[in-house]
Order: sequence, then structure tokens, then C-alpha cells
Amino acid sequence: MQDELIHDWNADPGVPARKGQFMLDDETLRDGLQSPSVTDPPIEKKRELLHLMNRLGIDTANVGLPGAGPRAESDVEALCREIAKAKLAIEANCAARTIVKDIDPIIRVTQKTGVAIEACLFIGSSPIRQYAEGWDEEFLVRQSTEAIAYAVGHGLRVLYVTEDTTRARPETLSRLYSEAVRAGASRVCVADTTGHATPEGTRRVVRFVRAVLDAVGGTHIGIDWHGHRDRGLGLVNCMAAFEAGATRVHGTALGIGERCGNAEIDLLLVNLKLLGWIDRDLTALGAYCKAASEALGRPIPENNPVVGRDAFETATGVHAAAVIKAFKKGDAWLADRIYSGVPAGDFGFRQVIRIGPMSGKSNVIFWLESHGVEPTEARVERIFGAAKDSNRLLEDGEIQALCG
Repeated sequence: MQDELIHDWNADPGVPARKGQFMLDDETLRDGLQSPSVTDPPIEKKRELLHLMNRLGIDTANVGLPGAGPRAESDVEALCREIAKAKLAIEANCAARTIVKDIDPIIRVTQKTGVAIEACLFIGSSPIRQYAEGWDEEFLVRQSTEAIAYAVGHGLRVLYVTEDTTRARPETLSRLYSEAVRAGASRVCVADTTGHATPEGTRRVVRFVRAVLDAVGGTHIGIDWHGHRDRGLGLVNCMAAFEAGATRVHGTALGIGERCGNAEIDLLLVNLKLLGWIDRDLTALGAYCKAASEALGRPIPENNPVVGRDAFETATGVHAAAVIKAFKKGDAWLADRIYSGVPAGDFGFRQVIRIGPMSGKSNVIFWLESHGVEPTEARVERIFGAAKDSNRLLEDGEIQALCG
């Protein structure tokens, strides 16, 4: 019955269900903290976020850039100790430039905590970056391979990150990734550092990198995608990267990050579940986003998909009437989908009927019944009249006062 009520144009009946790895790396505690408008939270808040990431089934978390200084290294150590102590399933990684003094703090934390940390070693790869820095390709290759070999030699797994991959020359990328595989990198990361890529550009570069890796015997090397939101394409580019063969993509809570931010990992989880690419309990999504908002000092926009206050609320008469009819049928599945493309209950939320200037009397009656108040004609008329005279939705306290 349910399958007959929604025709899904997103699904191609001639194509089998997508299989493969759909891993996520949470960058909230690293790239998220590089946002110009956030605060670096105390370690207690970082521990809370780490636990919520783990609860959502996020595979890996970038717990910081310990080479940034003593506090950064101390926080990374504390978070790794928390992973070990609480036996969390989430794995840790850390960012580092391709220089020894950035890699050494990762080695120290690994030795102190016993937690295996993936070293995310990054270096710029685009011609514009090379020109600004005064680098040539020989420098990039030498700096990369020496750093990878050093990290691997000290027992670290390496994710090799080419910054600004989406504006780099094919021949440069081919050489850098080939040499990275030979030096011992376990994974590589295609980085859209400036938010330059379109979905088609994302597919092209990921497929190109896959071909390069395969050609040098790196069929076992996984590909990450790290994208920013400068053109508003962060989320859709992540989906395109998965389609093209990436096996792990990066994101942050609420899309917080450098400049305009990163892909929203909360919305990545939502879309992966709705597409059937993952199957897990995501009812902690609201708690995760709320914790990130409070820790970093960034409010959740009211119209934010899924976790914003407005996401599952309606006061419009026609819309509300349809939801109310579904509720009265005793059908929660129907109520969650009649006017919503995202089922609220799957993510720990519920549909809410509000009362405002565009509401019908059915909104008022439903609100009263839901709050255990008899919907007498006088009450309904009084509240309905107040709503029509208002320029906004009525708050619950205002409606209660009108009940008499």
C-alpha cells in the first residue's frame, strides 16, 4: 500500500540498488573550527560531539591539527583517550602539512594513547597555488613523498590530500598520486578547497584519480572527497563524488567551516538514508546539531533542513488540513509524508501544526484537541480571529491565554 502512494522519480527501476562503501569523515573539530565566526569549544564539548558522531555511525573524525600548538595537541590527545576509554567505534584522523614538525605530534599522541591515528597530509597542487608559493612540481613530489614515507615509517596510516585538486592540472595530479601510492599512502583525498567544482567536474576528477590509482597498482587505495560550499554545491558534489567512485566524503555539522563552510554532514546522513545507501538509526541527529551549534556558537537557522525549527511545522490551511486528516486516520507514516519529502520520525522529530494568519479553523481545532482543550465554538472563533489579525504565527502561550 505505502509503495503505491508515492511514485519515486529519484529511483530508476532498471538500475539495481547501489552497493559499495559510503563512509563519512566528520571535520567539525578541525575544518569546522576554521570558520571565521565560531569559537573553539572546551574539551568537554568536543568529547560530547565525538560521542554523538559515534552514535550516528560516522566512520571517522578529524580530531584536529596537533601541529598548530600545545593546546591543539592536548585536545587531540584527550579525544583519542576518550575513543580508547569509551571504546568508541569511530576512528581518529588528524590534519598535518607535509612537514615533519606537523607529523611528529601525531606520532606522539599515537604512542601516548595507543590509538591508531590516520595522518591526513596535505599540500597545494594547483598552478595558482604553486605560483603564489614559488613551488614547482619537483618540490611538490619531494615534499609529499618524504612526508608520507616518514609517517608510514613511524607506523601511521596516511591519507594524502592534494589541496585545490579541482583546479590542478591532470599531469600534476597523475604524478603526485602515483608517487604517493609508491611512498605508502593508504588513501588519497580529492579536495575542492575553494568550492570551485560543479557536480560534473566532481565526477570527472574523481574518475580521473581512480584511473590514475588503478594504473599504478593502487586498486586498493580508497578515494576521499573534501568539498566546500562557496558556490552552494557542497552537498550535491559529495553525492556526485560517491557516484563517481569515492568511498568516503567529508563534512561538518551544519556545514560550518572555512569561509562559507563545508558540505553539511547532517544532510549527507539524511540523503544517504533516504536513498537507501545506508541504514542506521539517525534519531540523534537533532542532538548532534544542537550540541555543535552550542559548542561553536553558531545558531541553527530556523529554516535549516531537518534540524531547523521550521522544518516540520506548518500553519498553512491546505497543508495543515492534509496532515491533520492523516493524523485522524491514525497513520503516522502518512502524516510524516503527505506534505514532507523528509519523514520527521526517521530523524527524531515530529510534524507540528501551528496557527497563524493563513490557517484554517481545522488548525485551531486540532491544536486544542492535541493539548487536551475542548474545541468549543467560542474558543475556536476567538483563537481563529486572533490568528487572522496577527502578522505572524501565534505562540503556544498566546493560544493558551486565548482559551479562557
